Amino acid sequence: MQYKVLNNYACLGGNRLLWDNCHVTAIELDPELARLYQERFPNDTVIIADAHQYLLDHYKEFDFIWSSPPCPSHSRMRKINTGEGKRKSKASFPDMKLYEEIIFLDNFFDGKYCIENVIPYYEPLIPAKKRGRHLYWTNFNLPGDLGDRKIDNFIYAKTKELCEFHKIDISSYKGEQRMDKIARNLVDYEAGKTIFDTAREIFEKSKNNQVSLFN
Repeated sequence: MQYKVLNNYACLGGNRLLWDNCHVTAIELDPELARLYQERFPNDTVIIADAHQYLLDHYKEFDFIWSSPPCPSHSRMRKINTGEGKRKSKASFPDMKLYEEIIFLDNFFDGKYCIENVIPYYEPLIPAKKRGRHLYWTNFNLPGDLGDRKIDNFIYAKTKELCEFHKIDISSYKGEQRMDKIARNLVDYEAGKTIFDTAREIFEKSKNNQVSLFN
């Protein structure tokens, strides 16, 4: 069975690299990132759209949904960098689309989902599974170890080093986002594979159990 997968806020598909036996629909708002994603994964369906709205309109069409809503408004660095001065940011509300999607999928989606974000500067409003430097909200149990590879001096790593780590090339990116920020926000592909494979194993066990009932 080829599973139908939604990769929401797809960016460059850091999480998606090692997924197999699936058809992926990737949603990305930045046209340049969407272009690079399509070059990297030519067999995926890539749609330039608002991922939050697309999720609401199309969630029933998929077996597995991965969503990575924007993280800057939740990050600990946002709080550290808030204050007075030229290099400081103004205080802002956290983007609550993150929690909207968790609540929505948990109550209305029949498949398996994973919502990923950074560890926030506040206590998460909904309990999550912490793995490495990320939080994951899922409706299935995750392994204790996601196989996350680590990069030395992550905070200070340069764009080239981050791209080599994630096996990507963004040198042709012509959008407005900082390239180091794009590379820094990617999920490690080993973690992405482990999470997807775990969901797929649950699907397979469920299918086998249903078949055995009629034997």
